[in-house]
Amino acid sequence: MSKTIVVDPLTRIEGHLRIEAGVDETGRVISALSSGTQVRGIEIILKGRDPRDAWAFAQRICGVCTLVHGLASVRAVEDALKIEIPENAQLIRNLMAGCQLVQDHVMHFYHLQAMDWVNPVSALKADPAEAARIAAAQDYPESSLSHFTAVQAQLKTLVDSGQLGIFRGGFWDHPGYRLSPEVNLIVLSHYLDGLKWQRDVGKIMAIFGGKDPHPNLVVGGVPCAIAAGEGDLPGGGDGTAVNLTMLQKVQALITQMNTFVSRVYLPDLELIAGAYSDWFTRGEGVRNFLAYGDFGGTVDNGFGVPRGVVLNRDLTSVRPIDLGDQDQIREFISNAWYSYEGGKDQGLHPYAGETTLAYDGPQPPFANLSKAGGYSWLKSPRWREHPIEVGPLARLVVMRAAGEARSGQLTDQILGRLGLPFEAVYSTMGRILARGIEAQIMCERMQVWQDRLMANIAKGDLKTFDGSAWNPSKWPKKAQGVGYVEAPRGSLAHWITFEDGKITNYQAVVPTTWNAGPVDPMGQPGPYEAALLDDHTLAIPDQPLELLRTIHSFDPCMACAAHVLGGGGEEIVSVKIA
Repeated sequence: MSKTIVVDPLTRIEGHLRIEAGVDETGRVISALSSGTQVRGIEIILKGRDPRDAWAFAQRICGVCTLVHGLASVRAVEDALKIEIPENAQLIRNLMAGCQLVQDHVMHFYHLQAMDWVNPVSALKADPAEAARIAAAQDYPESSLSHFTAVQAQLKTLVDSGQLGIFRGGFWDHPGYRLSPEVNLIVLSHYLDGLKWQRDVGKIMAIFGGKDPHPNLVVGGVPCAIAAGEGDLPGGGDGTAVNLTMLQKVQALITQMNTFVSRVYLPDLELIAGAYSDWFTRGEGVRNFLAYGDFGGTVDNGFGVPRGVVLNRDLTSVRPIDLGDQDQIREFISNAWYSYEGGKDQGLHPYAGETTLAYDGPQPPFANLSKAGGYSWLKSPRWREHPIEVGPLARLVVMRAAGEARSGQLTDQILGRLGLPFEAVYSTMGRILARGIEAQIMCERMQVWQDRLMANIAKGDLKTFDGSAWNPSKWPKKAQGVGYVEAPRGSLAHWITFEDGKITNYQAVVPTTWNAGPVDPMGQPGPYEAALLDDHTLAIPDQPLELLRTIHSFDPCMACAAHVLGGGGEEIVSVKIA
């Protein structure tokens, strides 16, 4: 007899996600529903506001992906006003976005996903000397016996205290865990190292943006001036300019990022991938991949992420994308808690997008959702009516199809050591590996951008802002634009329309909306639901570790996809999680 497994909330993600999976008598997943259980109101809040201020509101869509929403927003306004920002501003934006991407990928693996594969309880049984031997063979920066002895003692103190934090409530007796105690101890030590590492490297965003999270941005460039020397701006200044000392700090942080990614993060991924090679054969999803492209422009057209769509794994063809083409990208709401003026079965391009709340689901509290009505606060974006996966794996696939050399070289090297063909990336473990490969490539790109910035400064180019279109009196009466970013979790775009200097419509289609949205009017599931239907059998249905592994591989950010909106700021619901 079949039964329904409900995971609500699915933890170790940003925001609230509910997964309902139907399993048969063998534990095989035969149905899946993905539900975003919050509703976003940012689009409504932005109506009537000055487009130059939109980034500060849009950035609050998420507390993790802060920079990229602000960046998409200022790019949308710049597109509407035909503003070309200075090269230094593009380089600084790239450095900030690259920093956030690498920081996010490392944090996701160690602090959100690793516990799906790494058993901290098992690490208590490890032999620190054997852990040190394995670590030394892997050329980890820290591989001494004293180090692993100290980490094990720290873990024991934590367990004995009963304050397990993120380790509390794990399925630590699940048969799906198969790493040795020593490897568990090694990766756990890097979990702890990563906490300090991520705090340090985020300083790049603070140097250029004034703070982190929610660094400052500005339409027309970046809000930081550049001083040519170690002190203030030439001719005086208040000491707030980015000077040589700060730029040397940025260089040190890029080096620190690259060391951790190349000598800790990627080797850990290979250790885990080798132990769980069967996870390269499940969790594929919709077989279609999209990347908007990014990190090119005036900087280096051959060193960014290419734009395009790959359908049905066909690497011989990269299909072009036009973000303004109303026949390409549309959002459907047939199974979402919204209404459209023209009916629920139509799809709307974001320029014509509507955000009208229309809950028709079961009255909370409820046992199960149903496709008979809506079942999510997420819409269902489609490219030419195809469900699409976005994210590090999608970017890797599009780069592969476009013939991008460095990503292909690094991917083939790692898969070769694992004894796997490229087709293995179409999977749960492939998504995780793609994230690490992308982090390494981004570290290398950041060095190129830093070198280019320093070269510009050396020849006297200090320009970081173009204010020629800042005054609204120079704007057209009506304008529209789109700003896009390849964010850590995938392709992100904001669409804006404004008239007489005020926003008339604002729509953000975020990576998790692409991946986590519900079934569309054509009956097609989104990537989350499709991936769960690809060869998942729960060893212990009441401990659905297998579901967590595949959903976490997408790195969900429900806060980006849906936000709580209360008319009077009142508390809507209180949730207690044991």
